[in-house]
Amino acid sequence: MEQYVAGQYDVIVIGAGHAGCEAALAAARMGCETLLLTINLDMLAFMPCNPSIGGPAKGHVVREIDALGGEMGKNIDKTFIQMRMLNTGKGPAVHALRAQADKFLYQHMMKETIERTEHLTLRQGMVEELIVEDGSCKGVVTKTGAQYLGKAIVLTTGTYLRGKVIMGELMYESGPNNQQPSVKLSENLKELGFELVRFKTGTPPRVHKDSIDFSKTEIQPGDDKPRFFSFETKEGPKAEQLPCWLTYTSAETHQIINDNLHRAPMFSGAIEGTGPRYCPSIEDKIVRFADKPKHQIFLEPEGRNTSEYYVQGLSTSMPEDVQLRILRSIPGLEKVEMMRTGYAIEYDAMVPTQLKPSLETKRIDGLFTAGQINGTSGYEEAAGQGIMAGINAARKVQGKDPVILERSQGYIGVLIDDLVTKGTNEPYRLLTSRAEYRLLLRNDNADLRLTPTGYEIGLISEERYQRFLKKKEAIENEIERLRTTKVRPEPEVQQLLESVGTVTLNNAVELITLLRRPEITYEHIEQMSPPDQVLDEEVKEQVEIQVKYAGYIEKQLQQVERLRKMEKKRIPEGMDYTQIHGIAMEARQKLQQIQPISIGQASRISGVTPADISILLVYLENYHKTLAAKGS
Repeated sequence: MEQYVAGQYDVIVIGAGHAGCEAALAAARMGCETLLLTINLDMLAFMPCNPSIGGPAKGHVVREIDALGGEMGKNIDKTFIQMRMLNTGKGPAVHALRAQADKFLYQHMMKETIERTEHLTLRQGMVEELIVEDGSCKGVVTKTGAQYLGKAIVLTTGTYLRGKVIMGELMYESGPNNQQPSVKLSENLKELGFELVRFKTGTPPRVHKDSIDFSKTEIQPGDDKPRFFSFETKEGPKAEQLPCWLTYTSAETHQIINDNLHRAPMFSGAIEGTGPRYCPSIEDKIVRFADKPKHQIFLEPEGRNTSEYYVQGLSTSMPEDVQLRILRSIPGLEKVEMMRTGYAIEYDAMVPTQLKPSLETKRIDGLFTAGQINGTSGYEEAAGQGIMAGINAARKVQGKDPVILERSQGYIGVLIDDLVTKGTNEPYRLLTSRAEYRLLLRNDNADLRLTPTGYEIGLISEERYQRFLKKKEAIENEIERLRTTKVRPEPEVQQLLESVGTVTLNNAVELITLLRRPEITYEHIEQMSPPDQVLDEEVKEQVEIQVKYAGYIEKQLQQVERLRKMEKKRIPEGMDYTQIHGIAMEARQKLQQIQPISIGQASRISGVTPADISILLVYLENYHKTLAAKGS
């Protein structure tokens, strides 16, 4: 195939899934001429699996993307059909927003946003090769021979690299939802010296709404007053929210699966790839949790204008005939009609320890990767990496230092640090338990944590930043008012305290002291002593959380400060750890492979002990002294 130069850009993004969309929008909004290349324009921002955004840890990431100036939160706010805040019976650290998406409208609105964005060109084409000269990525070549030249390239290929769909005995090369797979690009990455692994993910069958007996299921409605993902959204879609429905597997379901395990690719050896531990297939669940009599199954609408329902919890690669029998063994689905069969998909992924914390590859300068290619699962994890890769690709072009979020700044920081420092031997899913500073990284305070960063990067407008500063000031002023205003033991105050089951007052007491009581909410404080001005609900929420959890928050901030000292101790690039005697052999090998940028990162590498870190600190001190002596 004869090649020709089809265009020159600052940043080229390959793949227009959730990572690619965020990467391309970030780079273009930062003023870089950006090209977004995808195999099929009709699959842009497609949801091949669950039609939802958010949930524990994942919802936090969407809020963080929004605080940095990304698009996912705004887009789901425009297109949701149901919104729920999860874990409201627990503390604020694990409150999580989750939305059911109208998956078709979600795609449409994201495509429209991309098409209208300045400096951003959207084009259909299959990339088969990277142009690499002198260790730097200079562009890409498509199947048609078109060469697109760029100063930074972002790979967000999802599950398309050598994708293979598996359904019982049936196997064929395919991307998700019967799209073309990307075979030659995968081969090209291997030729360039990258280490790839084989991972697997799966999806459940889709069924026709009219064939479901909803009377045998439990309704799962949205919240009466929905919250939003974006800090800019003031109101969502006008249409009424659609419910989801809950049912369970039965003894018959489990029997059908056990009787057909010999036909399950997972157990017959047909699947080589490692699947996600936290989103197992139904056959895996039945085998691993044999003592459980039933498993939850959620029936979720895929959109307002479709009869397709997603059977959440029934991910499977069983043969088609077995899938139908499994479905019809579930209460409410006895006469169900299957519209699409569930399947497993295997794909190539990059070993993420080959990346710097900026998501640039260590092997090739100017090449970044984000999303499922880095071994993660989930739209939100992909989008979180996407915005950071897009930001850092643009900053590389602009000659600026990369932006690297600390673990204490956001779940995105936890996600990327886990990937590049520890790697992953299975599709990585973000969980609240992975973050050591959960109380600092809440759903409600993502804007307070990351809006200044988004503004500094250039993705948050001046108008939005000024609104943010006003909100911050309002929170500080109200906490100060609570600290300096006393309430006296007057009859109406005592009556209110008695009504909520808390101790009455003997003397005048500061409002802040009262708010620290578990039984007292900010609403009660308002009744005792209204603020001088009308405050937004978000401001009131922040005041209550910051006051009630002040002691715990202070402890976590002290831990962060200790960690920050470790992060500030930078390690020179290209350090030869094989020459540092005294460090254990395993630690030397890991340090040499990962090349951490700081003592903090080095201390989180599995196999590196505190003793190894002590020796490394002594070595660095001598190293700097030697350098200083040479300089003088």
